[in-house]
Amino acid sequence: MSRLLDKIDSPACLKTLANQKLEQLADEIRQELIATVSITGGHLASSLGVVELTIALHRVFDSPSDKIIWDVGHQSYAHKLITGRRQQFQSLRQHGGLSGFVDRLESLHDPFGSGHASTSLSAALGMATARDLSKQDYSVVAVIGDGALAGGMAFEALNHIGQLGTRLIVVLNDNRMSISPTVGALARLSDKLQFDHYYDEAERKAKRLLSIFSEGGQLWQAGKKIKRGFKGLILPSSIWEELGFTYMGLFDGHDTMRLEAAFNRARDYSDKPVFIHVITTKGKGYLPAEVDAVRFHGISGRGERSKVAPTYSEVFAQTLLKIMRQNPKVVVITAAMSEGNGLSIICDEFPERAFDVGICEQHAVTMAAGLAAQGFIPVVAIYSTFLQRAFDQIIHDVCLQELPVVLALDRGGIVGEDGKTHQGIFDISYLSLIPNLIVAAPKDENELQHLFYTAIESNHPMAIRYPRGQGLNVTLDPSLHELPIGVGEILRSGKNLAILAIGTTVFPAVEAAEQLAELGVEATVINARYAKPLDSKLIIDVCKIAKYIVTVEENVLSGGFGSGVIELLHQAQIHDVKVKNIGIPDCFVEQGNQNLLRTIYNLDAQGIVKQTMDFFPELALKSYESLQVI
Repeated sequence: MSRLLDKIDSPACLKTLANQKLEQLADEIRQELIATVSITGGHLASSLGVVELTIALHRVFDSPSDKIIWDVGHQSYAHKLITGRRQQFQSLRQHGGLSGFVDRLESLHDPFGSGHASTSLSAALGMATARDLSKQDYSVVAVIGDGALAGGMAFEALNHIGQLGTRLIVVLNDNRMSISPTVGALARLSDKLQFDHYYDEAERKAKRLLSIFSEGGQLWQAGKKIKRGFKGLILPSSIWEELGFTYMGLFDGHDTMRLEAAFNRARDYSDKPVFIHVITTKGKGYLPAEVDAVRFHGISGRGERSKVAPTYSEVFAQTLLKIMRQNPKVVVITAAMSEGNGLSIICDEFPERAFDVGICEQHAVTMAAGLAAQGFIPVVAIYSTFLQRAFDQIIHDVCLQELPVVLALDRGGIVGEDGKTHQGIFDISYLSLIPNLIVAAPKDENELQHLFYTAIESNHPMAIRYPRGQGLNVTLDPSLHELPIGVGEILRSGKNLAILAIGTTVFPAVEAAEQLAELGVEATVINARYAKPLDSKLIIDVCKIAKYIVTVEENVLSGGFGSGVIELLHQAQIHDVKVKNIGIPDCFVEQGNQNLLRTIYNLDAQGIVKQTMDFFPELALKSYESLQVI
């Protein structure tokens, strides 16, 4: 039996579909999402929750002429299926395939790329303003989740939209979830709004009733004069009207026809911006995801190796828990990522010392600075890609004042299938340029726990970046100890070449040295451990012996660890060495399996060997001479 979905090649196909077929289409979309994401991995629950919302949007608006902007594009899978990418959908999040987020380069139906939250309203205002300046006529719709609405950038945009009175539509997809359950005062406000649809229905009935009477129009106008005051007394929805929006809601986000009616009304409303409040169920239509939306927010695909070691996130959380039990001044802050950062165990044991601020990275860092200014030791746990959003706060509020804030950068380096919006490949560069900040990366999970203990004891701003995924299954020392700041270690000695590595590249560098030894090239391998400050004595001493230097990092080369080594050698006036930097070139890294991407960018042992021998062809002669002697 053929599917309705197989006949949907563009949004235009939806408009001719009979109303009674919409529920069947929604079911087929959900089946496709579950079948595909169970193989590819991805953000399942979010997209399951917006199927009817997506169908209604595309039946009312004319994409790509009308602009539909998805805040945090992981809720866009149904949108991709409807907008001509159905046949490529099984390549979702695979190398060379469809992105797991919206991407301007992928489709005309993706007017604005988004992988980080709270950006849709600003982008929508920009597009609506461009429309008005160009004297064009199209609709602009921003779909934002309740978690993203709490972000400071979203409020900045709401304030400006209300000030300008620009014609655009904001759809709040309210499922009381970001990744973890939504926190904060706005979440409580949403709870209070649950009866607002009764008010909206009563208003429509009253208008119909008054229209029967000859003076009904005058009565209605008189009633409108007291509406704001009365509604403000009983409904917190007046906040949106105070901001300059026409508020519409609440609407059942799984009632396609009701949504279509609301969107049609909003589309034809030309006086001011419209705020549409929609209630959805995250994971809708798939019982396991409805029951545990946190677990099914993002799932792994088939084919991943069985777990043999704890993840770096788990080791971080266990280490922090151990430290917090001993030191009552240590607190932890996360930005809507308590589950992803492994912090649930800390939230359970120390709820009064664990703070989830929502999707508000800037606030998280400055709040930490305030805590540190009063004698506490805050640990801010945020994914590397998201900490970029708090760059100014790290400089101005933490490092300028030399406050002892510990930055825990989860997912540092290549993260894999989440793609270019989430790769944590910039942190060594953007953190190393900041004065007063120590920047470290562990070679394994055992070193991770000691680095965090060092950071807590340092009384200094310090950032530790660690990778996504499982550790190396090394033995964890039962007792924590400090690792001297700015001191690396030699893991292997050799006279021909020195490989300076940091973080996840250390053990591939050791393996590369072993392969080079088989070619007759003996290499020293240094675990730098600290990108800032560098172990200048160790590096300079090694460079006096080995005149060929290779640096390896899972970070962009521009301004990274290798650049720091070159700068150090220049300042030390060591000019008789040759240096090859291996890392991420000047590009954004697409989605793909972590190991595959590391191979592509020569961050595995074979890549290090090849890059080394290609860049230093004279080493081939040395290896030949060495083998001849043998």
